[in-house]
Amino acid sequence: MAAKLRKGDKVIVLSGRDKGKTGEIEAVDPKAGKAVVGGINMAIRHTRQSQASQGGRIPKALPIDLSNLAIVDANGKATRVGFREEDGKKVRFAKTTGDVI
Repeated sequence: MAAKLRKGDKVIVLSGRDKGKTGEIEAVDPKAGKAVVGGINMAIRHTRQSQASQGGRIPKALPIDLSNLAIVDANGKATRVGFREEDGKKVRFAKTTGDVI
């Protein structure tokens, strides 16, 4: 199945601790059904100091389930994603506005 959410898409969180927050997808793991969104689902990771990096408490974005994310349309609202053919190419479009993503 084609990917409805891809790296670089602007998404909104539908449920969980960060409900209502928006961010951009940094990485997607389709096998696990999860995505890393910048600034969303943050956790503190304690790292030891090394010659290469400073140690301490480093905030890190953890993966969030794809079912808890929705793409943001041109109006800034959550929308579902559909597929259609334009000029012989399969494209994604927002179901609310009909605009190509």
